[in-house]
Amino acid sequence: MYTIFHPEQDTLVRDLLARHEEFERGEWDAGRLADHQREELRATLRYVTENSPFYRKHFARLNTTDVDGFELADLAGLPFTTKQDLRENLLEMLSRPLTEGWVFYETTGTTGRSTPCPRDNTDSAVNNMALTVNYRDVLRAHPGRHLVAIMGPTELHSTGDTFGEVFRNLGHAVAKMWPHSPVVGFRRALELLRELRVTGLVCTPGMAMSMANEARALGLDTQRDFGLRFIMVVGELVTPALLDNIGSLWSAKVYNCMYASQEASIMAAVRADGLLRTVPLNNFYEVVDPETGAPAEPSADGTRLGELVVTHLYRGSKPLIRYRTGDLVRLSPPASAADYPSPTLRPVGRARDMVRLNGEPTYAYDLEQTVLAHVSTSLAYQIVIDNDGADRLTVRVECPRPTDVDEPALRAAVRRRYGIEPLVVLEDIGSIAGTGAMVSWKASRVHDRRVEADSERLAALAIAARRDAR
Repeated sequence: MYTIFHPEQDTLVRDLLARHEEFERGEWDAGRLADHQREELRATLRYVTENSPFYRKHFARLNTTDVDGFELADLAGLPFTTKQDLRENLLEMLSRPLTEGWVFYETTGTTGRSTPCPRDNTDSAVNNMALTVNYRDVLRAHPGRHLVAIMGPTELHSTGDTFGEVFRNLGHAVAKMWPHSPVVGFRRALELLRELRVTGLVCTPGMAMSMANEARALGLDTQRDFGLRFIMVVGELVTPALLDNIGSLWSAKVYNCMYASQEASIMAAVRADGLLRTVPLNNFYEVVDPETGAPAEPSADGTRLGELVVTHLYRGSKPLIRYRTGDLVRLSPPASAADYPSPTLRPVGRARDMVRLNGEPTYAYDLEQTVLAHVSTSLAYQIVIDNDGADRLTVRVECPRPTDVDEPALRAAVRRRYGIEPLVVLEDIGSIAGTGAMVSWKASRVHDRRVEADSERLAALAIAARRDAR
């Protein structure tokens, strides 16, 4: 309704929809896309250098003539924007006053100072349009009208508003509920899922497993007593094996529905084939070596592995230029027969979540996939690393039945991949495994006893202790 009172927004959203649908139909060739990105980049550079106190200093050497002739290749000559920049500069990062936005969000602050992430109408229109067009493709596989439960982390997070608007755009109803809230709680959330016959769920992977665990403790059968048809997980690392695991818990189709952050908004969205696609109309993507910052070299098939760097191509409350996400990704060119012509993006973990096993670097994604590929139904898991002269692994799994874990196959897979004979232990794990979205995958899923607990591990333990005490 707000577009009635803001006619310029009506024009914007109609233009956005037309562009995204044309792109979806394959009507944008490489030249048109490059022209679009170049012009939007120039406009965004003008915008931030004129309006953001941080970028005015950060790009002090850029003048109007430089910006007018700026090319996409010139981005590599600009300094990065880092998470530390966001923490140190806070509101000076903004290109618009808070009063010119429509909503204020912030990061959770569990691993450092909370940073402001306000949105204005342009931010929401640009990002929600990308999700709406892509999720429309996903929901064709789930016909009918849906009631979707949205479970966000805090009231200051964008999850509820974003998914609420996107599903409303697509003609579906939503129920927003926060199971960790003392007012709602897990029991009431489960009651609502049953009573309302909710057919869709948006939550973190950890929440999907925690809800299943709580249902089991209450004597409920997640496969028989609930009617979920699809689950969209968000907020933390997820592998195909974990998606399959959550799907088996709830008898539902599970999608890794987006790659996004409070700071950088939507950087990739899922399509019906389950793959995450970048949004090149909204963002420009670079992949760099996390150590040197140099461009990552592509493999034979064009895939680049490294840290994702993103630049916004729209002018909202807080556009970011060359923002180092801290996340390692595999970015692959679109297949020739792909139904959506943008690169596929696969997050493989944060750069700082890299684990060394027997001296070799191991990505979070590969470690989780190796373990969970041999677990059919898990309520939680954790990997414990020790060293008594050589690295040792203990894989802790909480599951409904011992037969849910193929122990011989799991041990063989770990031995083959990492040269370690693991110990597999079936036991209750507690809330620590559900803190990934609030802290990090590593803090929640890996207990590396070779080193002292860092601030993230301690934060995850503190959150878990509060949850277990309820």
